[in-house]
Amino acid sequence: MTKNRKRMLKLTVYVVVLSLLVMGLNLTAAAAPPDAGPKKPAAKNIIVMISDGWGYNHLEAVSYYEYGKDARQIYNRFPFQFAISTYSYYCDYDPATAWSDFDYVKSCYTDSAAAATALSTGVKTYDAAIGVDVDEQPLKHALELAEEKGKATGVITSVEWTHATPAGHVAHNVHRNNYAEIGQEMVYESAADVIMGAGHPCYSADGVYNGCTNTYQYVGGQATWDDLLNGSAGGDADGDGVADPWVLVQTRDEFQSLMSGPTPKRVLGTAQVYQTLQQSRSGDGNADPYVVPLIETVPTLEEMTKAALNILDDDPDGFFLMVEGGAVDWGSHANQSGRMIEEALDFERAVEAVDDWVKNNSNWGETLLIVTGDHETGYLTGPGSGQTATGPVWNPIVNNGAGVLPGMEWHSGSHTNSLMVLSAKGDAARMFSRYAVGDDPVRGRYADNTNVAHVVFWAMDPQ
Repeated sequence: MTKNRKRMLKLTVYVVVLSLLVMGLNLTAAAAPPDAGPKKPAAKNIIVMISDGWGYNHLEAVSYYEYGKDARQIYNRFPFQFAISTYSYYCDYDPATAWSDFDYVKSCYTDSAAAATALSTGVKTYDAAIGVDVDEQPLKHALELAEEKGKATGVITSVEWTHATPAGHVAHNVHRNNYAEIGQEMVYESAADVIMGAGHPCYSADGVYNGCTNTYQYVGGQATWDDLLNGSAGGDADGDGVADPWVLVQTRDEFQSLMSGPTPKRVLGTAQVYQTLQQSRSGDGNADPYVVPLIETVPTLEEMTKAALNILDDDPDGFFLMVEGGAVDWGSHANQSGRMIEEALDFERAVEAVDDWVKNNSNWGETLLIVTGDHETGYLTGPGSGQTATGPVWNPIVNNGAGVLPGMEWHSGSHTNSLMVLSAKGDAARMFSRYAVGDDPVRGRYADNTNVAHVVFWAMDPQ
């Protein structure tokens, strides 16, 4: 064999070997999940906080009212800041069109059920779906994975505890309006340790006893409510073959008593008010914040959060907790600027309570905190915004100083397909930087709401 032929043979072998190596690397990369990262210890505690109906301009308006300056809330100081898309299964988000056509985001938006399911399971689905895919097949919630890992779990909200967002983190149902069915699954079949919210069948929107004339659907039906009252409701949550009944708490004093000291194993808190903690109370709904006195007999979201943390942190394996500021959405649907700000401030106090809990009881190496929303509601902008003859105009929120309602303008009574803000804290939050589905001309690189679940699943079970 000539030297040239030997060189050619060696070169051929080298190319083949190199090709095989490259193919192997590519196959390995293709087989790896998109959220794969460096192997690390699983996060002990995961807290997902969802301000329903929030948006970038909501945050700005609330900051101006509270501080007289923009971006002063606690979550603005979190080290990881992202935008996420929120659309449901049959829709999409086009960044170029979103900022060239004022009305684009008014259509093809998600509802809270599909958004909650995406945030909880990592799978997009149809509007109204609770923990099921587009074929109505059940999906695994992050809460369920946490239970498999031996963690304590809970969901709390400022609206009915069977409403779309809490239900979308616990239950599986083909339609969000099947409240009684959803409530029965949450009470009798789920392994959750804490459920808290409104929806009391015996109290009005103002927290006044009304002889139990409301529907019982928000508490799983009258039979379920009776079981809760007599202490017999609840299945085998810990898998030891013995029933684990719920302890029902109702008064504000009972909620507050759970904020410190020993607690029951499982708590179902139903505040003595119908639908929402505060937003649905009577009085001028368009008044400035706090002009209409708050209901004093119901807990705040902050108090619920402190109680839930005190219950769940007894588990040495850690916990998963979802906290929803649900009535930000309700105030935004009604274009109630003052009540939206009230609800957003209550949510902010809850975030501060979680941050304090981590500082005093844990650390950011073992705890992941995610603060986001499920969709924007109300299409909030500054005054004078809209589609003009020369193109769309988005004017900024007007800062009128602390304690004064900022200048703002609503353009919808429903949801929008706008990008959502997400803030995160904790070592596991770095995983969000691995997700980017698009580049928005205003918000920059953005991920998707399903990536919240992907990061949470990875944080509990890193590969």
